[in-house]
Amino acid sequence: METGRRLLIVGPGEGMKVDLGGLGVDFKVWGESTAGQLSIVEHPMEPGRLVPPHVHHDEDELSYVLEGTFGVRVGEEIATAGPGSYIFKPRGVPHTFWNAGPKPARLIEMIWPAGFERFFETLGEIARTAGGPEDFAARRAELGRRYRLDFVPDWIPELKAKYSLKLLGEP
Repeated sequence: METGRRLLIVGPGEGMKVDLGGLGVDFKVWGESTAGQLSIVEHPMEPGRLVPPHVHHDEDELSYVLEGTFGVRVGEEIATAGPGSYIFKPRGVPHTFWNAGPKPARLIEMIWPAGFERFFETLGEIARTAGGPEDFAARRAELGRRYRLDFVPDWIPELKAKYSLKLLGEP
C-alpha cells in the first residue's frame, strides 16, 4: 500500500518522545505517514517556559491548545489562548509561544509541509549530548540553518522580563 494512503491510528501515550528542557515533543504523525503533506507533534510544556523566538521559511504551523494557557507572539501581535483555541503561525513571520499559566500546559502542533518533525528529533539528540549551553546554542543554530529556521533573539529579554519566563533548558 502507498505511504500516506492507509489507515493511521496513534493512541494516547504512543509515539517517540524527546525533552527539550521544559518543552516535550511527543511525535504523533510523521511525514512519511502523510506522503509529506503534514506532521503532528504534541508539546507538553512546563509553566513559565519560553520557546526561543524563530521564523520558519518553509513551514506553516497550526496549534490547538489541549490544556493550560499559552502566550503567543506572532509578528508584533501578542495574545493568550486557552483550551480549545487554535493558533496559526504562518511561514515567514517570526513567532514564539510560552506557558502563561501556573500549571503544565499542552498543545498539538500541526506542521505542513511535513519534514520539520526531523528538526525536533535531531534537537532532542543535541539536547542529550551537548557539552553545555554554548555548545547546545551553536549546534541548535546550525540545525536551524539546515531547516531554514532563523532565531529572533531580540524578543527574548522583553518577553522574559514582562512575563517572568525562562528559556527552554534554563535552570
